[in-house]
Amino acid sequence: MSINEKRLNKYISDSGYCSRRFADKLIENNRVTINGKVPELGTKVVPGDKVCVDGMEIKASASNHTDRIYIAYNKPIGITCTTERHVKGNIIDAIGHSKRIFPIGRLDKPSEGLIFLTSDGDIVNKILRAENAHDKEYIVTVDQPISERFVERMSKGVPILGTITKPCVVTPESKFVFRIILTQGLNRQIRRMCEYLGYEVTKLKRARIMNVELGKLRPGQWRDLTASELAEITTAVAGSRKTAIDDDFTEAEPAVVEAAKNPEIADIKHASKTIESNADKFSKRKLTRIDVKKPAVTATGKKRLSLKKST
Repeated sequence: MSINEKRLNKYISDSGYCSRRFADKLIENNRVTINGKVPELGTKVVPGDKVCVDGMEIKASASNHTDRIYIAYNKPIGITCTTERHVKGNIIDAIGHSKRIFPIGRLDKPSEGLIFLTSDGDIVNKILRAENAHDKEYIVTVDQPISERFVERMSKGVPILGTITKPCVVTPESKFVFRIILTQGLNRQIRRMCEYLGYEVTKLKRARIMNVELGKLRPGQWRDLTASELAEITTAVAGSRKTAIDDDFTEAEPAVVEAAKNPEIADIKHASKTIESNADKFSKRKLTRIDVKKPAVTATGKKRLSLKKST
């Protein structure tokens, strides 16, 4: 690839339109054109090309990246971490930034606290990628007194979503309040962990992500990340290579959202194709039938089918 060429998904994410992962979805759905034509697989963008998404031109990013936005936002309770503008209380309208930005990860609607937003698709991928076990610190209030057993069980790991949560740091703050530092991001993880142990979360606030603290930001306020904060984050994710495995949908493609809401449907379709394409293998193993059991919930929050061998 020439030094002046750029992969189409990277070109789109660099522009600040969306994350690279969502750019792939746009390309797959033929919503992207280069010079008025739907590109073939592997087509690169070169200087002078006109790239459009749904007919709207996507401008190339500045070579020195000075046009990229990185902000820290104190998300209030009730704000939804979606870029879909038709959703009432969406995070984009709540912030009202003049540039197109999208959240890195998410916070549940009933939760509050620190979340990053950016126009840099590359850093979204790097921060969310599975091997980057970055600290996220939360302050949690529960409905009954915190016991030593509760702290011990939370710290060692709790069975939720078909897996055992990773060991974490749990520190009591008061009778009903504790701090927890996670390196995971399972769907509603803290709430599910507490629920398993018989507690209900009444308040949840994220106070820190990596090296960035919520500080004096009041709910609804945001600020630009400082140069030093951004430099530390960039260094921390510099070696990131693996594919992101998470339950975050920073850009909501209808088909992706449907699969997220109804993972058992998506997985049934996938399983059917797998069975069909591997019929010979199943036959050789003398499977007289394949039972589709109740979908099991995985660590990513998705339900997957269990294929049971019968004789």
